[in-house]
Amino acid sequence: MSEDKLAFKSRRMFVKGVAATAFLSTLPLSAFYTWADSNNAELSGRNIHLNIGEKEVNITGQQAAATLVNGLLPGPVLRLKEGDDVTIMVTNNLSEMTTIHWHGIILEPEMDGVPGISFPGIEPGETFTYKFKLKQHGTYWYHAHTLAEQTGVYGALVIEPKDSLENEQVDKDFPIVLSDWTDENPVDVFLNLKKMGGYYNYQQLTAVDFIDDVANVGFAAAMNKRVPWNKARMSPTDFSDITASTYTYLVNGASPNANWHGEVKQGDKVRLRFIGAATSTFFDVRIPGLKLKIVATDGQKVHPVLVDEFRVGPGETYDAIVEIKDASAYSIFAQSMDRSGFASATLSANRSDTAIRPELDEPALLTMLDMMGDMNGNIGTMSDMKDMPMDGKTMSKPSLKTASKEVRHASTEYGPGVDMRVNMPRTNLDDPGPGLRDTGRKALTYADLKSVHLPEDTRIPSREIEMHLTGNMERFIWSIDGLKLNEAKPLHFPLGERIRVILHNDSNMLHPMHLHGMWSDLESPEGEFQVRKHTITVQPAQRVSFLVTVDAPGRWAFHCHLLYHMAAGMFREVVVA
Repeated sequence: MSEDKLAFKSRRMFVKGVAATAFLSTLPLSAFYTWADSNNAELSGRNIHLNIGEKEVNITGQQAAATLVNGLLPGPVLRLKEGDDVTIMVTNNLSEMTTIHWHGIILEPEMDGVPGISFPGIEPGETFTYKFKLKQHGTYWYHAHTLAEQTGVYGALVIEPKDSLENEQVDKDFPIVLSDWTDENPVDVFLNLKKMGGYYNYQQLTAVDFIDDVANVGFAAAMNKRVPWNKARMSPTDFSDITASTYTYLVNGASPNANWHGEVKQGDKVRLRFIGAATSTFFDVRIPGLKLKIVATDGQKVHPVLVDEFRVGPGETYDAIVEIKDASAYSIFAQSMDRSGFASATLSANRSDTAIRPELDEPALLTMLDMMGDMNGNIGTMSDMKDMPMDGKTMSKPSLKTASKEVRHASTEYGPGVDMRVNMPRTNLDDPGPGLRDTGRKALTYADLKSVHLPEDTRIPSREIEMHLTGNMERFIWSIDGLKLNEAKPLHFPLGERIRVILHNDSNMLHPMHLHGMWSDLESPEGEFQVRKHTITVQPAQRVSFLVTVDAPGRWAFHCHLLYHMAAGMFREVVVA
């Protein structure tokens, strides 16, 4: 690895600022806490008490403020049982409001934990009691629905099935919580992004890169790589807001140097429950020397898929089964999508074993596919919809067996908050995404995922709701149909309907979109049921659709699970009545 790359990975930026909003509040300190390897604690049963408190941790070599659950980062693993009625008391020992959201759990809206939507939040010194019945099983997680998620309020939630035969029998079972940590106050991170969208991007193309390209492919080809991006005032490296310039990437709270260890032996069959608990990071995960058998996503069983690696976005979960071939030490290697850094851990018989980590892949670049979409123009016709209703455009058609391919831009997309509109989006699900396309390794795609259990609701949807994921990278404005949360009206889903939601990504960033309270049944471009999820990642210049059975009355959240995108405005309230 070059000295320049090593220098990049060790670089840390510490910018101090002041903010005075309720949501973006500062984090006071209480006591010094040196991070220890105590992060494997599990709680089980029907009655659980969680305490959210302020501590200092030392992850990077210096003290930094954290908000922890029961003094742990991540919080304790909650291992519960399908069918149980659970009571979880959460005490807030912070100096500001906080909350816990049970990500992917189907429950009553007042138990969902979204402040300002389902309840007011948990005020300092208060205890809120969550009560709900566990109607599902699988791998899920919990987290704050505020910036405290960045500072440590998150943890694994494993729900064991009533029928033990539902799970493939394994010798070991490890939750693998992947997250990103910064010593900076998240308020400062947000303000830095608002000052300049590429504040943390140290991988911008330089004049030296241009000279190298000219030498390799010629002047004309080198120019052709850059002209479209320059005209759009964008960079092909702009697909991660925050990088290893400030982030340290963690496995179960441990940095690569701390090296979380899972004890296994030769011949063991191991279930690894990967949880995308990062606030801003997509991880590309592999275990060199072992195949990963993907058996579930977002808690839902899928027909097994054998892959070399997979991408997990914030909010998503994947269950992978691996078989330990020999007595070697194996590295769980999760590199950030932008290739600025990595999280890692070791599977072996002895804690002292050291697994060989692979080198980081070369940084990926976005292509015209990610900027323009389907260059063959197979998506259909386009209309700008300037006279149509905004914010979730509803279209009625004689046949809704398959999703509409007509691009319908809202008039609200034509403003300073939107710097890009895609008129020829791609609809394919078989693309692993930037950085995973030409590695020589088999990478998981959404097209590979097929749910074992089919939806009970097989109705053709009664209508479509089309939403465009929009933003201005340089100004760090993120929105839906060009409107931020405070500018938009709630979406209305009539109770009892089967609705199709079309997500059209008009940006060059990936957006993991999470609908609370109801399942999202992702469909293929041909209109066939693909896989049931609670968080669906939409790639740049991509158009995807999913079906929702509207069976949960109340007020719900729908948002991008990149924390700072949500805070910047890519959020909608959904009202079911």
